[in-house]
Amino acid sequence: MTATGADRDAPGARTWWWGRRRSVVLDGGLALVSAVECAAEGVSFAGRAGGPEALGALLGFLVGSVLLVRRRWPITVVLVSIAVAPAEMGFLMGIVGLYTLAASEVPRRYTAVLAGMATVAVFVVTAVEMRRDIAAQADDFDPSTWYVPVMALFMTLGLNAPPVLFGLYIGARRRLMESLRERADSLEQELSLLADRAEQRAQWARQEERRRIAREMHDVVAHRVSLMVVHAAALQAVALKDPQKAVRNAALVGDMGRQALTELREMLGVLREEAVPAAPEAVPLAAVGRAAAAAAEAAAGPGLDAVEGLCEESRLAGAAVELVVLGEAGESGAYPPEVERTAYRVVQEALTNVHKHAPGAAVVVRLAHRGGEVAMQVENGPSDAGAADAGLPSGGNGLVGMKERVSRLGGVFVSGPTDAGGFKVSAVIPVRES
Repeated sequence: MTATGADRDAPGARTWWWGRRRSVVLDGGLALVSAVECAAEGVSFAGRAGGPEALGALLGFLVGSVLLVRRRWPITVVLVSIAVAPAEMGFLMGIVGLYTLAASEVPRRYTAVLAGMATVAVFVVTAVEMRRDIAAQADDFDPSTWYVPVMALFMTLGLNAPPVLFGLYIGARRRLMESLRERADSLEQELSLLADRAEQRAQWARQEERRRIAREMHDVVAHRVSLMVVHAAALQAVALKDPQKAVRNAALVGDMGRQALTELREMLGVLREEAVPAAPEAVPLAAVGRAAAAAAEAAAGPGLDAVEGLCEESRLAGAAVELVVLGEAGESGAYPPEVERTAYRVVQEALTNVHKHAPGAAVVVRLAHRGGEVAMQVENGPSDAGAADAGLPSGGNGLVGMKERVSRLGGVFVSGPTDAGGFKVSAVIPVRES
């Protein structure tokens, strides 16, 4: 006889104040039975009062029909049942009204007051009718003075207590179910938010792994290919004038190409070995990123001791490179591998940018060991107007990749033009013991 919160909230299922169509049928049926009952009792009351029976029947029918609005106005139903109690009308309406009132969201103090009023009304009517019946049978039955009040109280409690108690139980159960439903909805929303956040974190991780793979591939290949292009341009310029120098440049181009292919092959081999599982299943991009990091450490893992060779390669390409080392590097292996590798890559990419954007410029590479950190700076002057431009393309990712590498280790990266018309790249990387 009650509707749950889900039924009340169902879209398109509400009819006035009813949550479900079967609730309309139920309340309509109860109201019809109550109206017929009250009409019959109205006829009996009119006969005792000496009034017209038709008026009594009409009044009883209207009173009994009030049960139709029990879900919307339960207080009204109870008050009407109390009002017609002296006329001995509304037996079903009183029971159903008390149940609906106790099960509704009406404040408990109102429920207690109205239930008490209904109990008093029924008790008084029952006691009066019982005394009248005993008086009519005075010759056959002579009860004691306490018999009528006690029996009237038992009958009243037996009539009113069950619907009130059952209504309180149904109301508490309904509130509990609504609370559990709200909690389930809240948990579902939280799970949805967690899933969205997990998807965002996964997307961020995929993007981060893509950037890491791109950095590794760029650092392994771009520098040597850039030098190859520079040497090829020089080879083209001196091929007819100095055949011996052209031969040397051609040999350098071949060596650098083989080195680039070797490094690329080793990196791809590590990626294939560590990223492809034995079972035929999808490979997470995070696994590829970890494999790329492992490949960078295993295949492309030069450190600070290779900076001199890096500078020498640029000198062979025609650049005037000066290397300045400040401080002591300490014992071999004092720096973690990622620190040395990042420092090497910064110098490598800075020299590559010099070949691309400032051909023929003088370059100073400074490397400083400061105990708790290692600093490097690559500064070049303005481009030599007489130097041939190799026409190297630029994707604009070199400085971004250097900054990402340095920031990933908690360092500081700064780059920008100098007052002399050149360009300067500086980085400071904190040293953490392995």
